[in-house]
Amino acid sequence: DNRILYSSDKGGNEITHIYLRNEDGSTQDLTPGEKAKAGFFDWSFDEKSFYYVSNARNPQFFDLYEMDIAAFSPKMIFQNDEGFGMGAISRDKRFLALAKTITNHNSDMYLYDIEKKEMRHLTPHEGDVTYSPLSFSADSQSLYFLTNENSEYSYLKRYDIGPGNSETVEKADWDILYSYFSRNEKYRVTGINEDGRTVIKVHDMTTNQTVVLPALPGGNISSVNVSKSETKMAFYFNGSRMPNNLYVYDFETGKYTQLTDTLNPEIDPQDLVEAEVVRYKSFDGLEIPAIYYKPHNVKAGDMLPALVMVHGGPGGQARVGYNPRVQFLVNHGYVVIDVNNRGSSGYGKTFFKMDDKKHGDVDLDDCVWAKKYLISTGYVEPEKVAIVGGSYGGYMVLAALTFRPDEFAAGVDLFGISNWVRTLESIPPWWTSFKDALYEEMGNP
Repeated sequence: DNRILYSSDKGGNEITHIYLRNEDGSTQDLTPGEKAKAGFFDWSFDEKSFYYVSNARNPQFFDLYEMDIAAFSPKMIFQNDEGFGMGAISRDKRFLALAKTITNHNSDMYLYDIEKKEMRHLTPHEGDVTYSPLSFSADSQSLYFLTNENSEYSYLKRYDIGPGNSETVEKADWDILYSYFSRNEKYRVTGINEDGRTVIKVHDMTTNQTVVLPALPGGNISSVNVSKSETKMAFYFNGSRMPNNLYVYDFETGKYTQLTDTLNPEIDPQDLVEAEVVRYKSFDGLEIPAIYYKPHNVKAGDMLPALVMVHGGPGGQARVGYNPRVQFLVNHGYVVIDVNNRGSSGYGKTFFKMDDKKHGDVDLDDCVWAKKYLISTGYVEPEKVAIVGGSYGGYMVLAALTFRPDEFAAGVDLFGISNWVRTLESIPPWWTSFKDALYEEMGNP
């Protein structure tokens, strides 16, 4: 209907509640409690209720609730006493898929029978393997999930609940980020993290063919959403020189319509630059991927200032897409390299592990060698290379200025972490289930 659910905290305290905004503009807190944090989880298939998580009962763990939208009366579906992460709930409301984080490289998956109140461990295994539940089939008899079992990259599998067997559904040469079905399973949409870009594949389940998506120049399709009627598809399209714009595609006619034009009209897209994926060798010969931005009209003899950018995380990823801050800097004559240092996601689980308990050391040297790569171009001034980053990237800036003080001309720390011991000792109660993962990554204070 015309009412809106939204999430908000108060004064930046990160204790989010779910609110209802009525048609007359009045609002109602649906999940009250001064110290209780709540988060929207999903709609029920019949759309007469929604699911949400809340730590009102125990600040350390999030229980799962269902709330009808007629009376807004909540009922607990699952009491979470072991720090499970909610994965998916079946359409018939019988099964709940759960994830259990052990470390950043190791997790388990469980199936809870809400009707029988029985828990089934689906993924007993040895070594570091991740499992991530995605969704149930329309008949509630199968569970789709991602795993990197016996693989560097995550791929899609299906677990059949009755017989208890599983099989591979889809693999790629990169991580599959997600895969989901349209409402009646006519289409399955898969997102693949291909070298810093999200590549979308839409599978027609009735013909077993891949849908040919519109060929739009200079960007990538993302965030696909198939209509309930399964006749249309909304998607975002962006690129290095354009922010997200919303389109609608008609499956029957093959035609698409652009609904928004979000680039500031004062900006000429021709003044912006295309990002380039590059690779360079680090101190130990390891190949480091990065996103590279070069100003227009660089001439022989030019000596330009440059920035080494470091993403957040640890474990984040520099990606191709519209970055207005980078475009502003490049437009003002800076060369920018956005580094995917070892420990970044998207390049296999071996690469992802390489900075564990070595932060501000080997990953920092990857940034120093990004500077060497910049200088090797012949148009970057060696004495005018700075390093910049936010959050974990801000920590890397501080580490660079502290541990490699002669490498960079300047450093810009944006809300970076300066004291990991203090950070680990002051994490909020609802991070309890991730403590071991944090300790495996950073060390136990």
